[in-house]
Amino acid sequence: MKKISLYFCVLLITTACAQEKSEARQYWESLQSICGKAFEGQLVLPENDEQFGGKRLIMHVRSCDDNRIRIPFFVGDDRSRTWVLTFNDDRIQLKHDHRHEDGTEDEITQYGGQTVNAGQDSLQIFPADEETKLLIPAASSNVWWITINESQYTYNLRRLGTDRVFRVEFDLTKTVEIPDAPWGWKD
Repeated sequence: MKKISLYFCVLLITTACAQEKSEARQYWESLQSICGKAFEGQLVLPENDEQFGGKRLIMHVRSCDDNRIRIPFFVGDDRSRTWVLTFNDDRIQLKHDHRHEDGTEDEITQYGGQTVNAGQDSLQIFPADEETKLLIPAASSNVWWITINESQYTYNLRRLGTDRVFRVEFDLTKTVEIPDAPWGWKD
């Protein structure tokens, strides 16, 4: 009888441990929970950025598959940017897909990085990968991080060893109207 009780205790503990989700998986599920929604953001840093400052910033969690999430990021009328997140083996990869208005890929596209560990359930960090280093040598020291919680999503960039910093915050408590498709997408 003691052997059977011990067996069931081990079985329960093993099952409970197997059902625990990694922090990367919890983060992924947080992103998936806002799929199909669009949110307005605001530029935090740099304060006087010519490219992003004073423009309406919208993110739309437009496409969510089991292992890939695509988030178009609109800057005013510019619909050229999409953040592409891919989940594989408890790691998340971030790529930046840049398109021209006719849908063709920009010369500078598909740069980014991959997490080196499971991160945290509300924060994932993406150091620049080799592809990025070859495509944009100055960006080889880039580190991107994305945070998410119940009320806010932030996209951040720091180019180590330089003054380059970028941060945009999105309010997840208020959705906005779904925007048109990003350049290169079909509805």
